[in-house]
Amino acid sequence: MSEGQKMPSINHSFIQAQITGLFFNNERFTPFVELSLDASQVDLSQFGLKAKDELIPDVCLYEGVHQFDPLSDASKRSDMPVLTIEIISPSQGTDDLLSKFKAYFALGVKSCWLVIPANEVITVYSAQGDFESFGSKDTEVIDEILDIHLPKPQIFGKGKHGS
Repeated sequence: MSEGQKMPSINHSFIQAQITGLFFNNERFTPFVELSLDASQVDLSQFGLKAKDELIPDVCLYEGVHQFDPLSDASKRSDMPVLTIEIISPSQGTDDLLSKFKAYFALGVKSCWLVIPANEVITVYSAQGDFESFGSKDTEVIDEILDIHLPKPQIFGKGKHGS
């Protein structure tokens, strides 16, 4: 499935906003939503992706604080984020997203998260095939590579939104 065929749902949009909100006012990272990443340095077809030269994660994080500059903008970012987050939509399969993760890791992304709204599971990948899942009994999502700890109930709108 190509980027243009993704059909986000209400839950997808909600979770995307929740995750982004949890990273606002964070001194370590700046979140971006639906940011085009320049992937032209690798052949995406080797991962079974139809995209030619860009990938667009649902949410991604860059280290540090991004400063808004109204006089400087670009349609793609060539440096890679440290984290990409993909939220599965009803029209997507996990295989599609795991193929994107292979590409992200090949491009230098350090960590990838797969969020599955239907069963409220978040799987944190630190490399292809190296992952940890956080499900119904977990209260926190932990990314050991980036030392991130997020309250899992807040991601799914079940807790007070903290700062």
